[in-house]
Amino acid sequence: MKRRTFFKRLGQGLLIFAAMLAVVIVFFLIISKPAPAHPWFAARPGDHRPLVFAHQGGENLWPSNTMLAFQNSVELGADVIDTDMHLTKDGVLVLMHDQTVDRTTDGTGAIRDLTLAEIKSLDAGYDFSLDNGQTFPFRGQALTVPTLEELFQALPDKRFGIEIKQTEPVETAQRFCAMIRQYHLESSVLVSSFRQSNMDEFRRQCPEVATSATQEEVTVFFALNTIGLSAAYTPNYHSLQVPETFSIFTVLTPQFVAGAHGRGLAVQPWTINDEADLKRILALGVDGINTDNPDRLLNLLR
Repeated sequence: MKRRTFFKRLGQGLLIFAAMLAVVIVFFLIISKPAPAHPWFAARPGDHRPLVFAHQGGENLWPSNTMLAFQNSVELGADVIDTDMHLTKDGVLVLMHDQTVDRTTDGTGAIRDLTLAEIKSLDAGYDFSLDNGQTFPFRGQALTVPTLEELFQALPDKRFGIEIKQTEPVETAQRFCAMIRQYHLESSVLVSSFRQSNMDEFRRQCPEVATSATQEEVTVFFALNTIGLSAAYTPNYHSLQVPETFSIFTVLTPQFVAGAHGRGLAVQPWTINDEADLKRILALGVDGINTDNPDRLLNLLR
């Protein structure tokens, strides 16, 4: 008798929980809103569909994150200059992927421990090779690590995708936001970061600038979309920059793209280089592709 009563009460409890959960879901479905529109995503003359992001300026073609790479990728026809940003010891925003200068220059050390003058003295084309280290055609060609300001001054009419790599969110966000406003590029910069603290602080400092989802935010959206509840989600960002797969999960699927578009979110996968992979991703109807080989993607789109 006691056992029967227990299961009866358990069933009643589960029904109450299910009813409460349904009410919560319906509530969020009613109040949820899609991502707000932002001028970064407005069509521009000459745009490709999807947009071609030159990852680090086209890392497989030219020395990573150099003005040579950025300018060459623009001449090639890339729509978006993708780059990465750090803060030097003396508070200058410079463009480099790694936390240290070791991989791409003839120097050593963490960017945060070096002054701008020390970083500018390095050869930014030193380790770039197109033949697996047999030759280094850009050594001694006066390539330096660029500052964010140099990029904005040289290419004021381009779109930018800029990832905040730095771990000092407040100072970085303040300087970054001030630079964007100084050059009136609020409609031309899309900001990303893996670190939630970086993104939270940047959004607080610079709410008018478009941002992409952090890894934590992508995880939440992916989970909700997988169980069919993305329509109950209100994103506070504008795009999903994601890999095709993560761990055991395939992120980029028709369901993921459809769910993102239903929430007004652009889907911009990274970093897709092989021609077969590019063709497969193109077939999903994504909004942009970040690639080390913008030449291959442009050839496919042409």
